[in-house]
Amino acid sequence: MKTPPRPLRRDGSGRTDRAMASLTGVVALYRRLSGVSGRRRPPVATVDRDLPLVVDEVRTEADGVAALRLVHENGEPLPRWRPGAHIDLSPRPGLTRQYSLCGDPDDHSAYRVGVRLIGEGSAAVHALKKGARVTGRGPRNAFPFVASPAYLFIAGGIGITPILPMVRQAAAAGADWRLVYTGRDEASMPFLAELSEFGERVWIRPDTDYGIPASGAELLEGAQEGAPVYCCGPVPMIVGVRTDAALRASGPVFFERFSTPPIVGGRPFRVELARSGRVLDVPADRTTLDVLRETVPGIAYSCRQGFCGTCELPTVTGDRVRVCVEREPVTLDL
Repeated sequence: MKTPPRPLRRDGSGRTDRAMASLTGVVALYRRLSGVSGRRRPPVATVDRDLPLVVDEVRTEADGVAALRLVHENGEPLPRWRPGAHIDLSPRPGLTRQYSLCGDPDDHSAYRVGVRLIGEGSAAVHALKKGARVTGRGPRNAFPFVASPAYLFIAGGIGITPILPMVRQAAAAGADWRLVYTGRDEASMPFLAELSEFGERVWIRPDTDYGIPASGAELLEGAQEGAPVYCCGPVPMIVGVRTDAALRASGPVFFERFSTPPIVGGRPFRVELARSGRVLDVPADRTTLDVLRETVPGIAYSCRQGFCGTCELPTVTGDRVRVCVEREPVTLDL
């Protein structure tokens, strides 16, 4: 017959009581020490990621295109970047836009951007003069450049800006590469003088001489099998290149667009503004941002493609949504 287990002693004389007392003492000591540690711990410093920049040079690169050389206002080296990167620029308070870096990644003393005069943001940049101070953020890269023995680059108009550093890096690495550069006419195509040093590797293809490209296949001619394709320019050009590249032995297509992507298969929905009680109808072919700007003109935005985060707004549940791309009913804390 088994002996039943002895009950735990609760009179303070047993080992269980001594163990509990010891544990209580350890907890009390830990609390005292953690309090001292907390008082001695230095406060968390806020990280300032803004770059105080000064316009060092402004040049006209083509009709409606200005190139700006930007340096740190204290003469400090600027953060490193790789081809495909862009920076946020605030030419004036409340206005932020993204521009591709198109200078030399090995030059840490300055950034260069090329800006075509289209819309409010670019107009503010074009108004800047030598010596003007602007705020930058970044760089960030949503268009990474991968190592490869061969490349095909396709640029349309101002889409040459992220492609130009890629071309230079491919040339420096001894890769086999080609560039197809399209535009309305040569007068509107920036950085032609810089590209002239590469000779026949670059096909300058203005619409005035060749007509508007009939398809992506035309621009993909001569692409080596398996070679990555880097494409930046108008949405129709990117769509054509991606569609036709899928039908041939081209390599992966990396692309970046400078305009809002088209809404395909959209449906209407509603957005509620909790503080004002207003309900906004968002049509099938528009974004939440489009409709919000008509009601709340001060809404900040920039890339309109969902990666910069400028247009993130809080919801009543504590989440945040990017209203330039989010297409679901939501109640915003506005």
